[in-house]
Amino acid sequence: MKKIAVFVDVQNIYYTCRQAYRRQFNYRKFWQQLSGQGEIVFANAYAINRGDEQQQKFQSALKHIGFNVKLKPYIQRSDGSAKGDWDVGITLDVIELAPQVDIVVLLSGDGDFDMLLNKVGKDYRVHTRVYGVQSLTANSLIEAADSYCAITDPLLL
Repeated sequence: MKKIAVFVDVQNIYYTCRQAYRRQFNYRKFWQQLSGQGEIVFANAYAINRGDEQQQKFQSALKHIGFNVKLKPYIQRSDGSAKGDWDVGITLDVIELAPQVDIVVLLSGDGDFDMLLNKVGKDYRVHTRVYGVQSLTANSLIEAADSYCAITDPLLL
């Protein structure tokens, strides 16, 4: 049975699904679908902690499904802009865990991860798979992955 590691850029998936479909991603359906393809041995969901109740319920739901939820504080800058991305954290975890699995699954449309997928695919000979909203996923990320799965109706709430 293939060993699978999953890495979810929660903010990216939330905003791209909302922008493209005005709907939310169905993490439970995703988990069920992926479980049929192997054993999920690592599953990290990377999110920003704003401390609101609805967000905490969502994080609890992710944990109940089987995800390890990693949180970073939400930072509001003095100019009104916000900061809170997990690119470096996701990258470090993928590099650390890739040697232990057969498949690395990344849920994100962020093209910044293209070099990461190229590196772990080459160095560790793992299959890399990306899930993202087609119209909002960087072409460089799609090309870097061994396989790409567009998020469409079956994976939406």
